[in-house]
Amino acid sequence: MILYSSDARAFCLDVDTNQITEKIEHVFSKRLGYRPATSERHAWGNSLQYMERIVRNSGIPDDCGILIEFNIPATSKRIDFMVTGKDPELKDHFVIIELKQWEKAQALPEPNLVRTFVGGGNHCVTHPSYQAWSYKQFLTDMNEAIHKGDYQGHSVAYLHNYVRSEKEPLLAEHYQEIIQEAPLFFREDYLKLQKFLHSYLCSGQGINTMYYIENSRLRPSKKLMDYVGGLFEGHETFILLDEQKVAYEMILSAAMHARRKTVIMVEGGPGTGKSVISLNAFAQLLNRGKNTKFVAPNAAFRNVLVETLAKGKSRDRVRLKNLFSGSGSFWDSPLDLYDVLVVDEAHRLKDKTAYMYRGQNQVDDVIRTARVAVLFVDDNQQIRAQDIGSTSEIRRLAASYEADMIELKLHAQFRCSGAEGFINWVTDVLQIEHTGNFDGWDEGEFEFKLCESPHDVFTAIREKAHAGFKARMLAGYAWPWTDAGEGNTHGQIADVRIDGYNFAMPWNQRTNSDLWAIQGSGLNQIGCIHTSQGLEFDYVGVIIGKDLYFDHTTEKVRANRQEYKDSAGLRGLTNRPDELSRLIKNIYKVLCSRGMKGCYVYCCDDGLKQRFKDRLRVQV
Repeated sequence: MILYSSDARAFCLDVDTNQITEKIEHVFSKRLGYRPATSERHAWGNSLQYMERIVRNSGIPDDCGILIEFNIPATSKRIDFMVTGKDPELKDHFVIIELKQWEKAQALPEPNLVRTFVGGGNHCVTHPSYQAWSYKQFLTDMNEAIHKGDYQGHSVAYLHNYVRSEKEPLLAEHYQEIIQEAPLFFREDYLKLQKFLHSYLCSGQGINTMYYIENSRLRPSKKLMDYVGGLFEGHETFILLDEQKVAYEMILSAAMHARRKTVIMVEGGPGTGKSVISLNAFAQLLNRGKNTKFVAPNAAFRNVLVETLAKGKSRDRVRLKNLFSGSGSFWDSPLDLYDVLVVDEAHRLKDKTAYMYRGQNQVDDVIRTARVAVLFVDDNQQIRAQDIGSTSEIRRLAASYEADMIELKLHAQFRCSGAEGFINWVTDVLQIEHTGNFDGWDEGEFEFKLCESPHDVFTAIREKAHAGFKARMLAGYAWPWTDAGEGNTHGQIADVRIDGYNFAMPWNQRTNSDLWAIQGSGLNQIGCIHTSQGLEFDYVGVIIGKDLYFDHTTEKVRANRQEYKDSAGLRGLTNRPDELSRLIKNIYKVLCSRGMKGCYVYCCDDGLKQRFKDRLRVQV
């Protein structure tokens, strides 16, 4: 979606006659169904006055193309300003200009991040040059017209209200690399910006280029396909085994040969390899030229995947983030925008009550947006009432689109050993369902200990971490979580407290919480379901709070609503105690399933602790 496009002459005329804001607002309201905020209207009126003078005085021809507020498909991001045209050798170019009304900013030690006053307060945001470069990189990677037409892209940031200081924070040494990629122009640099535009666009003839970019479909470039393929090749984390390979090949075959809308549903419990299959399928479909995106509703899982593949390289991180998405961004996407959407943890797809989600049903969004939707699901990993990505809902919506439905199941044996056998045992102990491992698992292949104190759990996890294993503490949401605004940005406040043991630890940090699982400080913090679901560790220590207890009278494992502190998790569950019990039991099953080699558990409820002990005694 683009809110305004024209040639350079018409743009200058619309600004001179004070029609530009009105025209943009009209298209905005018509396409989005609501009026833009007053602050946004003022930004258009202010910034575009500056850009009109830049365009007019740069000497570029009237037939250069102008694009304003170019929405990057399937995201909420919009490119402020783009100019298209030809250079002296008649090669096609486009220039992205990120416009900022900032007047001052503060440098931060993190690469590509700064602090400035936006949205009514001082916030940490990306450096303007980095933002401009990331938009250019997305278009270069994914806009078919650009990489097929060999259009040359450039990006700059223009801070038209910002007077550069003698020791300018935005020009700090650690920003220089990205500034080389996307030059930064301040208020006094208007002549330099005019010269920059003229050097690439002086021969005009940008209307066709503008049209092709505006109307192009998404399609990965050959360079992007080679790049992603290289990241996965030889990476032992993504090696497929046995039935995982079978499911992977069946997904590829169905996705490559689909002649109409198709839904592929893959069912599997913890440890069956859903994530490794989904990632391999995504990478291979991309490599075969399919317009593909990897969707993960859980931000922590998604961001750890990106960080693992990028290996700390910020440029690689940006390119990957363009290919990895949350589940809330497809609410207004057109039919069949993507060839394939691969959705891991599809059971976490949400309904209209989800925070900041503007649609109605994320399962419907995915199936509508993709010609082929591949959804990996486990009904027993739903943890909130708003989680609607069940097998039944997927089947219902596939039928409503008259889509071909292909169902695959990653089967577990009736009695399993190792981590999978342990999880089947926990599933039975928590009364989620009866399993073949009701009486135990092969102990030699998985280490489990029911600890007498929370200190014992942390000691075991700390020892494993110091021995070189991936190990983390986890807990259910049975304790309050102090807000970042109250001085708890980096886990300074020990919210998880257990009376009688003098035990206190903080929840995982709120700043960059998605990466808690792979940061060194994470060892001394406790992760929750939202920062651990979908991830794997060698060992986990799990504290089961008083939100789950064993009722000796009914002999049932039940939830205690008063002890469950996740307000969003309680939404929609008033007078639904059985459903609350089901979801909280799912949470603890998921937490216990994060350890591939071992799990240490402490139960705050004496009744539940005794139930675990009793079930361990019957183990064979």
